[in-house]
Amino acid sequence: MSNSTWNALARAVPVPQTGRALGYLLTSLPAGVAGFAWTIASTLAVGVISITQLGGPAFLGATWVTRRLAGIERQRAGWLLGAPIGSPYLPTDGPVARRIRGIAVQPATWRDLAWLVVLFPLGVAGGIAGIVVTAVGLGAVTAPAWAWAVPNPNAPFLVKPAMTTTPGRFVLCLLGVALLPVAAWLLRRLAGAEVWAAHALLAPGNHRQLVERAAQLAESRTRVVDAQAAELRRIERDLHDGAQARIVAAGMTLALAERKLRNGGEIIPDVRLVRRQLDDALAELRRLVRGIHPPILTDRGLYPALAALAADSPLAVEVRGDPTDRYPPAIESAAYFVVAEGLANAGKHADATSCLIVLARAPGLVMVTLTDDGRGGADPAGGGLSGLRQRIEALDGTLTLTSPPGGPTRLHTEFPCAS
Repeated sequence: MSNSTWNALARAVPVPQTGRALGYLLTSLPAGVAGFAWTIASTLAVGVISITQLGGPAFLGATWVTRRLAGIERQRAGWLLGAPIGSPYLPTDGPVARRIRGIAVQPATWRDLAWLVVLFPLGVAGGIAGIVVTAVGLGAVTAPAWAWAVPNPNAPFLVKPAMTTTPGRFVLCLLGVALLPVAAWLLRRLAGAEVWAAHALLAPGNHRQLVERAAQLAESRTRVVDAQAAELRRIERDLHDGAQARIVAAGMTLALAERKLRNGGEIIPDVRLVRRQLDDALAELRRLVRGIHPPILTDRGLYPALAALAADSPLAVEVRGDPTDRYPPAIESAAYFVVAEGLANAGKHADATSCLIVLARAPGLVMVTLTDDGRGGADPAGGGLSGLRQRIEALDGTLTLTSPPGGPTRLHTEFPCAS
């Protein structure tokens, strides 16, 4: 055959995928027999031993073996899926009785057994089909090399010329080559159907997802409570060391001015000092309020607040988005502080000169992206983002930092939003 013919055949018959599919079908045959035999034997053994004190350990031991077999099946499915199926099991510990209950209530325990039973007919049928399809296809392709050795004078009329004559054998070979794409397609479809059934039974189900989600929410709630406690301590410290100290100083200055006034002394310098102290205290309170929740967020919304933040930044900042769009207050507050922290880091650590802020909506999402032209190299796991990440995760959002060496740095935040 010419090179172009070989290339066309290689495109029609993807060898790696077809080879993996054939390997999966062939190994399903012994795997199905072994899995079914183990299921019957272990079920009977545990059923008999369960009436004794060894019933619990027997159940745990049988489950351990079943999970190992199911783990092998998840690895085999990875041949076609590109990656093994994830483990669906939840951890269990403690006394034997607690571990038995923990394992027995997990749907994955019984789904493993169900797959080992289902694999028997699927594996036998798929394995035999794979052998037959492969043997027939390769036998037809290689007919000129072997058909002469098995002459069959009693063959049917249509088969006899193909098996007993040289031209017929080469015609059979060409027919086999033409049917190779069909055979490869059939092998991949058979294996794909079996892998689909494996994924349906062996993949993590809703039970594990719900348990993991509950654990994530509990962890997120703990982090939020800790962050709120730390924020309260910061506010108390700022009030005590800042505004409160200035107001106390102003009160002491007023008391001194009162004493001077009784004695006929000059109090104008003291009054001026009190005025400066009160002005400083007021500025400190305003700064503290802006750090808790900028009033512009409540009055005008997220876009004007980001525009004001950009105007105060020493960098050249462009803001894109809908100026009239409003979002839930919690999302606006979290997005504002993400951008504020990102702008501060861009100017302080990245040596950036310009930034772009994009505020956009997608179905069910609010997205805020900050991109700077700095030198990059920011650490996605750095401590500077931990507080922001906690604030975002408390709203079920995600924060992604992309910062290759040399830049640019891209801080992307997504918040779920129903409207």
